[in-house]
Parts: sequence; C-alpha cells; structure tokens
Amino acid sequence: MTPKHQRWCSDASKRTTAAGVRRTRYAGLLVAMMVLLAGLVPAAGAQNFGIKNLQGKVFGADNAAINGAIVYLQNSRNNDIKTFISAKDGAYQFAGLSADTDYTVWAAYKGKKSGSKTVSSFDSRKQVYIDLHIK
Repeated sequence: MTPKHQRWCSDASKRTTAAGVRRTRYAGLLVAMMVLLAGLVPAAGAQNFGIKNLQGKVFGADNAAINGAIVYLQNSRNNDIKTFISAKDGAYQFAGLSADTDYTVWAAYKGKKSGSKTVSSFDSRKQVYIDLHIK
C-alpha cells in the first residue's frame, strides 16, 4: 500500500511526491525572484547616486567668451587639482564629481584670474552651472 501523498506510476523516474512538487514550485519562485531582482540592480546603479557634474563658461572683461582659458577645479578633501581648457565658446565641464565633497573652481587666461567659486557638498543638484569672469 502506498502513502496518500505519493502518486504511483509504473515508471519509477516519473513518480512524484507532494513534497517534491512543492520543492519544484519553490525553486521556480526563487528563480523568478532572482531574475526580477537582477533586473532592478542595474536600474539603481544607472542613477549614479552621489555623483554630480559641473559646467559653465569663461568670459572676459568685455563679456566675450574666452577660448583657451585654463579652468581649475580643486578638491577640498585632498587638494587635488584638475584642469580643463575652455572651448571656442568658453565652455568647460567636469564630470563625475563626488557629491559629498566641496570643490573650488576658478579660471586663468594670459596672466589674469577669475574669482574663485565654490561647489558645495550641500548643493543637491546633480548638474551645477557656474560661469567664471576674468577681469
């Protein structure tokens, strides 16, 4: 006599029990959950939490854009300085800045310097625009 929870089949490889069916269902649910979670992880990473970008333009005393000005960006944590040479329209950009760090930015051209501006870690914007004026 066989237990009630077991189905008999003449082929032993096709015999299943209620416990075996439950395990198969749980395994299927587990795989489905893993696939769902794997799809969510890249989406969260694509948001770039903690990263901000800085861009702006460099202008001269006559408010004309300056091509070839050197824009300096100083990290307040370690005093590292990055530079960028402004484009024809005076544009500059720094990407991938840490949102929890303060930065100081300024520009220089032909021996003259702009005033320094600060990019604060308390500024929650992901895209920061700062124009620099060399006098």
